Amino acid sequence: MDVFIIKGGKTLSGEVFVSGAKNSALPVMAASILADSPCEIQGVPEIKDISTMAEILTCIGAKVSAEAGTVKIDPSGINNYTTPYDLVKQMRASIAVLGPMLGKFGKARVSHPGGCVIGPRPIDLHLKGLSELGSKIKIEHGYIHAETTELVGADIFLGGRFGSSVLATANVMMAAVKAKGNTVIESAACEPEVVDLGNFLVKMGANIIGLGSPRIIIKGVKSLKGATHRIIPDRIEAGTFIIAGALCGKKLVVKNALSEHMKALLDILQKSGVRFDIGNNEITVTATEKRDPVDVITMTYPGFPTDLQAQMTTLMCITPGISIITEKIYPERFMHVPELNRMGAKIHREASSTIVAGVKSLSGAPVMASDLRASASLVLAGLIAEGETVISRVYHIDRGYEKIESKFMRLGADIRRISE
Repeated sequence: MDVFIIKGGKTLSGEVFVSGAKNSALPVMAASILADSPCEIQGVPEIKDISTMAEILTCIGAKVSAEAGTVKIDPSGINNYTTPYDLVKQMRASIAVLGPMLGKFGKARVSHPGGCVIGPRPIDLHLKGLSELGSKIKIEHGYIHAETTELVGADIFLGGRFGSSVLATANVMMAAVKAKGNTVIESAACEPEVVDLGNFLVKMGANIIGLGSPRIIIKGVKSLKGATHRIIPDRIEAGTFIIAGALCGKKLVVKNALSEHMKALLDILQKSGVRFDIGNNEITVTATEKRDPVDVITMTYPGFPTDLQAQMTTLMCITPGISIITEKIYPERFMHVPELNRMGAKIHREASSTIVAGVKSLSGAPVMASDLRASASLVLAGLIAEGETVISRVYHIDRGYEKIESKFMRLGADIRRISE
């Protein structure tokens, strides 16, 4: 397995270009199943999760090619309705093929995605929504078996214990575009990635209104054609680099960053005293000597994103005073905390919150990545720590960040990847 070796203390400056959104590209790729002709998806990040989704689509019979950030998918040869466990276990987002397979073929057999290190991520809302559209669903031998003779539009409430679900909204929306009649999704996810998927479906010929609101109305159509679509920028990658600039940046310009997708993050940073300027699809940030502690509560969009909670924790680790960070989406998502404490942070966990007491500095140490966003927080910690930090299991970060070490190196960081 590869590891990152980081020597901290370097000032970051220059420009970094944000890749396309992973959480948009994956369901968009899955939605290509619905088309009667080839699709071209541009601005796709070159990361592990994308190659896994490409393998899944290939496994069911689609022709998939990828080159320089453009993925071409021809779904005309799909003749297999089972996605195997060996692929699904690598990535929970593979559940996104369930809705379009039901919508296109009326049947699907998808391996249950199982548990996750950041806590329970149930698929009950996916199954509830698809059942209400007229699908018969049963779970046997670790697989979800879904079948229908005809999907019929319905009024569906998708609110869950921790708010709306992005992938459940995506799955139900992808099935509903081929259902007979009208479907109304209440408590739909409002995330930009859901809007991006909806825009792709509209290009294919779907009839959808209300994207970006908690109420989405879909009028079913008989067929969808292939389309060309460019993926929106990854707001989580952009946020990660913005926080890096707040930690150790000197005029760090984050390009291909849409500020309208990151208002909650920018508001919190402004309250802390971080200096940044918003330009045309770019944000320039500079580290400040003095910051104030802040309280952060993760929420569904447009609230503060859970996927930036770990990175914000790193920033508060060296911000004087007491900060409280509360996780409302995945209450167990604190795997980064013991690793940051190994580096000298003072973080105490209380139920679904952490109390962060700012320290003057962190010190390099061997640490272990446990999930995608925890990995990013450890990279940020390594950039500001005194001495050397060695991060193992960096395959987690490869799932969601395109060549992150290369991007940081171009900004002046001392970071390198080696094989253990």
